[in-house]
Amino acid sequence: MNLVNPVKAPRAPLFDETGLTIVRVETRAVNAPTIRAHKLSNTEISHKAIILVRVILSDGSIGHGEGSTLGGPRWAEESPESIRASIDRYLAPAILGLPANRFEAAAHAMARAAARNTSAKAAVESALYDAVGHSLGLPAAQLLGGRMHDRFEVIWALASGDTDQEIDEARAKYAAREHRRFKVKIGFAAPEADLARLRRLTEALPDCDLIVDVNQGWTAARCNRWMPALEELGVVLVEQPVPAQERANLARVTARSRIPVMIDEGAFSLAEVAEAGARAAGNVLSLKLVKSGGLQELKRAAGIATAHGMELYGGCLLESGIGTAAHLAVFSTLPQLHWGTEHFGPRILTRDLTCAGIRFADFHIACPTGPGLGVTVDEAYIQELSDGDWRTAAA
Repeated sequence: MNLVNPVKAPRAPLFDETGLTIVRVETRAVNAPTIRAHKLSNTEISHKAIILVRVILSDGSIGHGEGSTLGGPRWAEESPESIRASIDRYLAPAILGLPANRFEAAAHAMARAAARNTSAKAAVESALYDAVGHSLGLPAAQLLGGRMHDRFEVIWALASGDTDQEIDEARAKYAAREHRRFKVKIGFAAPEADLARLRRLTEALPDCDLIVDVNQGWTAARCNRWMPALEELGVVLVEQPVPAQERANLARVTARSRIPVMIDEGAFSLAEVAEAGARAAGNVLSLKLVKSGGLQELKRAAGIATAHGMELYGGCLLESGIGTAAHLAVFSTLPQLHWGTEHFGPRILTRDLTCAGIRFADFHIACPTGPGLGVTVDEAYIQELSDGDWRTAAA
């Protein structure tokens, strides 16, 4: 038997990495209205400020990405203004002219150009994956290892602070088979008031799971006092109850709690994820592009958390369909996303920034399947929301 591979004529490369380059990076600011006020422990928003990024390749392929914040620099240090300035002045010039499919090289160039600035970096890298995917006719998930999942159960946030309104909202979502798991934002009122609100919600929604997000609003002492009450109410998960920098306190809270505890703001970088895992500061990690700074880093964060025995949750920062699609591209490639995802952002906006690609059905969100991020950007609506045209970053 001849076991020698036959000699074959060389095939044309699928992608000429020396020919396709990044030729232009553009940014645009939009202010998208939401269907209701969204209230956190330290801020409240009724509009979502978004920085859009457009990457254009040498073959004319175009990709879009989204930089997100929540109420300016209150949630983290970035603001819409800083995101756009970082991209225009530092990140875009660092990658112009690079081969488009060298994602690691582009990420390294951006890391050298600016420390942290994770939302800005994530927006640029999302647009780059979208552009390359369109050039190749491949979904971004294929460039990240290939999809393992087609859809995820999707969580809806109750964050108006008006209990009657929240009950009506949640019942409508459940009746329409849109959502049956709800995350309740607390921490902006006294614990007694929060518990009274949660009690009414649990009584009104007996067939639904409730997650609470304290948004860093409690001390460790308050956690000791009130976490048992959350357990009695049947709360299934508690998110970031103490301030982000208090990972040692979060570890103590996690050890005492019979409810799973999720770390969010307390773990941005890979080093912080590793430290949280080693300390057992939370037994669930909220995955967000705005924290990791890119699609590749998000996958690495998931791997580090999993190695420490942490479960994974698909977090969001009220992104439009563009940012949602970028997250789903990564989430779909993970072996497991234990808690599903809360990417309801396209529905909290009065109108999404995409006109195709994001689909919700039967309590789930579907992972887009088209080229790149798999969504069609609504250019006309973006023009309507924007206070100016696309701005080309300086070389």
